[in-house]
Amino acid sequence: QVQLVESGGGLVQAGVSLRLSCAASGRTFSRNAMGWFRRAPGKEREFVAAISGSGGVTAYLDSVKDRFTISRDNAKNTMYLQIDSLKPEDTAVYYCAATFRIGPVPPPRTSNSYNYWGQGTQVTVSS
Repeated sequence: QVQLVESGGGLVQAGVSLRLSCAASGRTFSRNAMGWFRRAPGKEREFVAAISGSGGVTAYLDSVKDRFTISRDNAKNTMYLQIDSLKPEDTAVYYCAATFRIGPVPPPRTSNSYNYWGQGTQVTVSS
């Protein structure tokens, strides 16, 4: 059974950093795109960042690209999202996702391109 499990969220003050992790099990995703999405209170889920299977190609939501860094360690079957200088508007549930098919490159930004999803990790940023 394929599982994606996020961790690393929490309640933090504005300005600090967090690193979210997404650990995959049940199959390897080393050749599959993976991504992060988030759902803020009262808002639709939105794309945050994505990374190709090799890690060589990344994509970001424009408004976060200067503070967020996506990476992956295929040996650990784990993806990460480093978030620096957290802002209250970053408050959301963060979800990781992975594609079923090999690739694609560039990694997709649309949620319907992803087949596997985690349960989410809450990030709450206080001002």
